[in-house]
Amino acid sequence: MRTLVVSDLHIGARNGRSRLDDDEVVEALSAAASQVDQLVLLGDVIELRQQPMRDALAAASRVLPRVVAAMGKGREVVLVAGNHDHELLAAWASRRAASAPPAPMTLETEVKWRKREPLAALARMLTSSGASFRAAYPGVWLRQDVYATHGHYLDRHTTAPGFERLGAGMMSKLLKVPEDQLRSPDDYERILAPIYAWMFAISERSDVEIESGGGGGSTRILRLLREGGLKGRSLQVGVSGLAKALQFGGLGELSGQLSGPALHRAEVRGFATAVSNLGVDADYVLFGHTHRAGPVPSDDAALWVAPGGARLLNSGCWVHEGAAFIRPEQRPVSAYRAGFAIELEDHGPPRLINLLDA
Repeated sequence: MRTLVVSDLHIGARNGRSRLDDDEVVEALSAAASQVDQLVLLGDVIELRQQPMRDALAAASRVLPRVVAAMGKGREVVLVAGNHDHELLAAWASRRAASAPPAPMTLETEVKWRKREPLAALARMLTSSGASFRAAYPGVWLRQDVYATHGHYLDRHTTAPGFERLGAGMMSKLLKVPEDQLRSPDDYERILAPIYAWMFAISERSDVEIESGGGGGSTRILRLLREGGLKGRSLQVGVSGLAKALQFGGLGELSGQLSGPALHRAEVRGFATAVSNLGVDADYVLFGHTHRAGPVPSDDAALWVAPGGARLLNSGCWVHEGAAFIRPEQRPVSAYRAGFAIELEDHGPPRLINLLDA
């Protein structure tokens, strides 16, 4: 069986950030999907932090059926939710929490839904051309030796002081769940799910645009740091001081380094910690979330190995990243450029590819 893994499509993202607003890009993804037996949508498929759910689903209806139709009948689509489309699982999670006692969430928990729920609407959209559909969370085993998850649990462990990392630190302190006691998906959900629900509620009820992946406040700060000068140097001093203060306040280890390479290292190390905490016994673990594909040839290969020996691969993103992450001269080779995916067959290592490269 041949599998294609894509993540961070962010369909419905505002300001033209999603590359899938372009028909040629949709055709490129559709052409790749036509060659596989299984398509894995590895989280942040639909952007639910910048517009109401109904509008995001409408945007998805203009893209996803075209991609899945190219696969033909009898193929399978697997959805694994991320942090930006976590709300797709809200009704299921509520029913699960209300059961007595709730079944523990495992590394691959089947997600079931009811007819009127948003996930059912997405399922109908994806099966209209004859494909089968299933949802799993927080990840899915693609082979006995290959596990795939969106990767958002890394936000509890990264040392980069982003919004979700700070929120996770505050929730951990409030709930008295130390970082070193996170051992199951339920442990991570206790800390992170309330943050996702709050951010979704804001976007559902107002015109406030919540930061999406590489956008928003973090991007503006990173751009100023890269530009240097008095503003950049002053900002670096301020960020470093803030990180130290928050760490002293009990939010865990934080670093004031926000350069592109520093962010990348912090994110991969954070994900490796989550993989180790969860006891994922796999040779390969696939993830997205960071919008940076890897490992690419210029990367330090040792960084991409979890403490237990699992090799990590990131499936990149399908959004426009700005100059804060990609300098114009770097775009043709940047690990942040759109169009990355991971190919997987019955045997052999997963392969990182880019479907938009000429």
